[in-house]
Amino acid sequence: MVVVIANDLPPAVRGRMKLWFIEPRANVFVSGIKDSVATKVVKYLINNCPPSSGLLVLQRINTPPFYKIWGVGDTSKKIALIDGFQLIFEKIAQE
Repeated sequence: MVVVIANDLPPAVRGRMKLWFIEPRANVFVSGIKDSVATKVVKYLINNCPPSSGLLVLQRINTPPFYKIWGVGDTSKKIALIDGFQLIFEKIAQE
């Protein structure tokens, strides 16, 4: 499974994404493609999207922790690696 969240995708990339993914919301793509195809799609996205795309890509993998996260460009979420686990930072509400 692959989930792609983007700020803005180039039209050619967005059109190609619609071959493999459903788009439940604007610039949010979800697919249950096989792992070998998913790796190729993720590489395509990383190579063909400018930093302004603000990609956040989550891919299911077969080894623990069973997911991989990529961030490309300016995303509103920061990715951290803690003890081998990739985590996404959320803003903490100030009281």
